[in-house]
Amino acid sequence: MNERETTENQWSDLLSERLRLRPLQSGDAAPIFAYRSLPEVERYQGWESFTMEDAEKLVANQLSVVPNTPDSWLQLAIVEYESSKLIGDCGIHFLSEETRQVELGITLSPDYQGRGLATEALYSVLWYVFGQLNKHRATAIVDANNHASARLMERVGFRKEAHLIEHYWFKGEWCSEFVFAMLGREWWK
Repeated sequence: MNERETTENQWSDLLSERLRLRPLQSGDAAPIFAYRSLPEVERYQGWESFTMEDAEKLVANQLSVVPNTPDSWLQLAIVEYESSKLIGDCGIHFLSEETRQVELGITLSPDYQGRGLATEALYSVLWYVFGQLNKHRATAIVDANNHASARLMERVGFRKEAHLIEHYWFKGEWCSEFVFAMLGREWWK
């Protein structure tokens, strides 16, 4: 893997104590499918089901994504140093209507949850978003029943700004969501 100089539109892997976050690569479809297709992972995600074909399309579409391009998602593989395994992914949505804001999302294999790895991954992403890209604001939308994800957002410093009650129909029921946000100046405190 080639390390690239970090500028607004280039990429250098994000490194933490136990993780490497990098753009998706051609061999990532199978491990992504392995955890994204699990019922306990699909439950709170924006897809009805996740197939191997979906994983292949996700990876193929990501191969041409340029970081910080308005109206694009940059999906990062979360790779554990110790095992070199792809254990999750984290998305950064570069908004088109307000380019100084991003939306974040994270999916972690259940085998790796409860170890602080999602927290570590989000800290790396927030450093990139606020430190490298100088974004003003980051948001995250969490299903109101996904208590673990809501606690994660609060743990990394997001504040709950809204509780949208039964505002959309999905997977056969009315769903509620929390909207979390953090300003760049709050990250640096």
